Amino acid sequence: MKRRLALPVILAVAAAIAVTVALLLPSSAPPSETEFTLLDGRKLTLQSLRGRPVLVSFWATTCSPCVAELPELIRLYQEWQRLGFELIAVAMPYDPPTRVLEFVQRHGVPYPVALDIDGKITSAFGGVPYIPAAFLIAPNGSIELSYTGRLDIVKARRIISKYLPGTPSAS
Repeated sequence: MKRRLALPVILAVAAAIAVTVALLLPSSAPPSETEFTLLDGRKLTLQSLRGRPVLVSFWATTCSPCVAELPELIRLYQEWQRLGFELIAVAMPYDPPTRVLEFVQRHGVPYPVALDIDGKITSAFGGVPYIPAAFLIAPNGSIELSYTGRLDIVKARRIISKYLPGTPSAS
């Protein structure tokens, strides 16, 4: 009798462990319905950007490495946005919106900047415990590259160029 009960109990425990592990592991793609509320009030979703390579960059106005990589991100956006590339900067939930707006205006940031006041965007990307952090999303919606720290721009350019016609590595 004990042997008959042992197998279902073991299977139930194994199933519970598998579900727990699956929930704790980072997803290979953020939900396509992830919504970004931009500084100008517009809303974007990852679904609306499907078919394009998208770099989602998490940052804060008080983060020195974030500020240091800003010129490279601006250059990347200005060079490749017309070819279909999109970059969305997400200000961390603790960064006051007025400070973010002032920073963006002062530095002439040309790409969309989202506020994550309620932390939903950072949660959709696994919590983002450290910044700067970047997620390069392929046109099919999967995460092609996740990077913590100052972005390896050469590596990012190489990956992005695979998806954009007319870029040096895409030819």
